[in-house]
Formats: sequence, C-alpha cells, structure tokens
Amino acid sequence: MDHQKLMQELVEFRHSRGWDKYHNLKNLAESVNIEAAEIMEIFQWKETTDKLTDEEKMHLKGEIADTLIYLFYMCDQLKVDPIDVMKAKLEYNKGRHWKEDKE
Repeated sequence: MDHQKLMQELVEFRHSRGWDKYHNLKNLAESVNIEAAEIMEIFQWKETTDKLTDEEKMHLKGEIADTLIYLFYMCDQLKVDPIDVMKAKLEYNKGRHWKEDKE
C-alpha cells in the first residue's frame, strides 16, 4: 500500500470515529509527544546493549505506529505529503555540517 492510500484510509477511519474535532495541530502535537514517550518507556532502565524481548519488540512496533499515525494526521492538517517533507529535510541535512564533540 502506498502512503497516499494509507493517508486516505487514516483520514476515513478518523472521520468514521468522529475524531476530526479533536485533531487540531496542538492536540496532534501533544499526542505525538505522548506516543514518543511510550516508546521511551520501553527502553527505560535498560542498558544500551540490552536486547528487546519479542514482546517488547511487538510493543515498540505498536508505539512507533501510533506515533507515525499522529504525524500523518499532522501532515494531513498541514496539507503536506509526509514523504516530500522527509525528502526535503534529508536534502537540507545533506548540506549541513556538524561539529564533532571533543572532550
């Protein structure tokens, strides 16, 4: 399924539930943050070398999906294509130069 068809299905799903009235940019931004925090919760108290269990991987996939869905809803509100936004940011980043931290 391409992302435009997915976006259409997400919007239709939202509309069928009557959630449109809640999906303003402020509420969506808050929801993205909440879902991203739920991603962080999976890693809380783990070492960087710790492996995720199969259950944790499934949980992580769900939280990634929730975060992406809210981001897609934000793109819909802004009338922008999420792929175009990412491509533009990638091109911008290719021209950037970061200083390496030296201690």
